Amino acid sequence: MTTVFAHHGDTIDYTPGADVTAGDVVVLNELVGVAKRDIPANTLGALSVAGVFDFPKATGGGTAIDAGLDVYWDAAAGEATTDEGSGSVNKKIGRSVSDAGDSDATVRVRMSQ
Repeated sequence: MTTVFAHHGDTIDYTPGADVTAGDVVVLNELVGVAKRDIPANTLGALSVAGVFDFPKATGGGTAIDAGLDVYWDAAAGEATTDEGSGSVNKKIGRSVSDAGDSDATVRVRMSQ
């Protein structure tokens, strides 16, 4: 058998067990996706796994993220961080494409996993 093209890889099919709201970040083992639209429970939808998104981040002293850094999703805190969490806790979502200061509540990330 040879490899067969299925579709472009910007999105993947996803059927959640519970409702997913547009903008939710979904972690599937080492793969992180973003729901661009609401997906009702037990209904086929799609997650974006590529593209540029504004992810929430912590604010306050020492939380700035400079452009060009690897960014990880901290599912427990519900925010992006540069801390990989020893590689098993936080999942890589991509690289920051612009500076996000300490007072910025989001960081712009180009998804690449």
